This record gives sequence, structure tokens and C-alpha cells, in this order.
Amino acid sequence: MRPAPPGPARPDAQAGGDRARPVRLLLMSDTHLPRRARELPAPLLAELPQADVVVHAGDWVDTATLDLLESRSRRLVAVYGNNDGPGLRARLPEVAYADIGGLRFGVVHETGPARGREARCAERFPGLDVLVFGHSHIPWDTTAPTGLRLLNPGSPTDRRRQPYCTYMTASVAGGRLVDVALHRLPPRRT
Repeated sequence: MRPAPPGPARPDAQAGGDRARPVRLLLMSDTHLPRRARELPAPLLAELPQADVVVHAGDWVDTATLDLLESRSRRLVAVYGNNDGPGLRARLPEVAYADIGGLRFGVVHETGPARGREARCAERFPGLDVLVFGHSHIPWDTTAPTGLRLLNPGSPTDRRRQPYCTYMTASVAGGRLVDVALHRLPPRRT
């Protein structure tokens, strides 16, 4: 895996170069389609038109979901996960980096056990401001002592040990991550 390049974050020309307007983010992971659900939940799909950048932290399972998000997102920053086969791995990196609104973002599927995560990720990704990850299906929002913000949006289709399926939204404004919100999805009808 390549580490984040050194140096300060640069304004992103594609999403967030204009710091006067907040950059709206939609964060998801572990969609596991069609194994855990037939389709992405309607509330999540309704967020797509409002998002300037969509981030997916892996475990798509089916390339159809990648095709959908590529066609409906202004900008997609995404990685493959441990459940993704050769078709997805051929199209996605294991680690993705993006400059968004003056912040340096990283996306990776797995970060290891919860214990020690902040220190481990801060050491592994020293040039980042925000790291979005998945794998556990457990929402996570913490900040390492170095200032690295770690976000796991959970899963919109498989709640695992959580009471709800989830995703996150956030904004980048004035070179800061703001308005981070975890969204709980209503139970699916069976």
C-alpha cells in the first residue's frame, strides 16, 4: 500500500476548489448487494443528487452497484473490500486518496481491531485529515491525537450487531469537516 503523499492539502479543482460553497459528502460502505439487500435503500438514493462527492469504503459485492453510483454521482471516491471479487478489484484501488475542499481524504476498507485504531491509522496515514473506512458495519467517528478524523458510516443494508442500518453525510467548509451526521435507516420490509 502506498502512503499518502507528503505535503499540504490542495483545494480540489473538481469538488471543493471554491471554498465559499460547502462541499457536500455522502459516505457509505458495506453495501453487499445483492446478498444483503436487492437494492440500495431509498433514503440513501435520495441523498445522491445533493452530494458533491460520494465515498464508498468497499464491500460492494456486485459491480452493478458501482455502475449505479458512477452514473449518478458527481464524483465518486471508492475502494474495494474483502468481499469484492476480481471485477471490482480491477476497477477500484485498495486505498484511495482525494483532496476535497482543502482537506486530504483517504478511503480504505479495513483498519483492523477497534482497540488502538486511532494511533494505528494515524501512523499508517500520516498525511491525511480524514480517513473513511468500513468492514465492521459499526459506525465510528473519532479523532486521533494527531488530528486525523476517522469515520465509518456503517452499512446501509446489513446492520450486523447494530440496531439500525446506517450511512453518513458531512460537509467540507472553510477547509474543515463539518456537519457530520449518522443517518439511521428504517427497517427493511421483508
